[in-house]
Amino acid sequence: MTDDPNDWLLLIHRLPPRNPYLRVKVWRRLQRIGAVAAQNAVYVLPNSDACREHFEWIVREVKQHGGIGSICEARFVEGLGDDEIRAAFVDARARDYQAIAEDAEKLLHTPKVRPGRSRQPAGFAAAVERLRRRKEEVLAIDYFPANGSDELERLISRLEKLARPATPSSVEPPGPRWKQSDVKGRTWVTRKGIHVDRIASAWLIREFIDPEARFKFVPAKGYEPEAGELRFDMYDAEFTHDGDLCTFEVLIRDFALSAASLRAIAEIVHAIDLNVEEPPRPETIGIAHALEGIARRHAGDDERLQDGAALFAALDAYYRNKLR
Repeated sequence: MTDDPNDWLLLIHRLPPRNPYLRVKVWRRLQRIGAVAAQNAVYVLPNSDACREHFEWIVREVKQHGGIGSICEARFVEGLGDDEIRAAFVDARARDYQAIAEDAEKLLHTPKVRPGRSRQPAGFAAAVERLRRRKEEVLAIDYFPANGSDELERLISRLEKLARPATPSSVEPPGPRWKQSDVKGRTWVTRKGIHVDRIASAWLIREFIDPEARFKFVPAKGYEPEAGELRFDMYDAEFTHDGDLCTFEVLIRDFALSAASLRAIAEIVHAIDLNVEEPPRPETIGIAHALEGIARRHAGDDERLQDGAALFAALDAYYRNKLR
């Protein structure tokens, strides 16, 4: 969050006519990132680097389809006030928590669901996992903490004691675009405050693409790259989100990295970074929690990268053994 709680980001956009698919897609993304409507076609988020990036991806997609989009930094001085905006965020998240809690209560009282059973009804474990994912997704966009999170956690924890996660699936990566010799010994630049995709991508770069890579962490906006630098997971970077692919997946594709362990890790990074509703691997939630812990433990990017690299190296070793 910004140090000034009265600063906001506004997304102002106009979608092209006769494109209902884009309209629905943009609306769903706005819901997923927790934006609230200030008025028609004007949406609000707190002024932070992460929220700015959320809006930037939406603007890029709107423009690619012939629409118009702008992002503004704003402070409300008349009419709609800061307290009302914060209340709108709190109310929206409280409703989200309540909706999940109602579904959790229904599942808890499903006929044939009983403590001590060696096996619960078919589909029960998958339903519990979906509730957990929904809760974590709401928690990630609970910018001004709302009531209901703690009670919901207790409900889901009870359900998790009765069930085990569902089985995973896998996804094949796309093919090559860059040679490793083209990037050897370069400086790789990304935004400060590295988290999921940037930590994973930096580990991937140094472990599989360029062992001599150097990293530079810069402000989210206003940075002009120097000669020889390569940017990743930044707006207009050489390596960044492409369609539905996160940066980690783009690097795998562009450098033709084919290890099965990386495909498995890519599924996890994709699911966490893009808030996938039903991630294919049950260990995703645990990895998300570990990465959040690393971010909370370290303010510095070098320290985050060190701990994050150890996490992904261990995950890679696990999948190398499991998938061989």
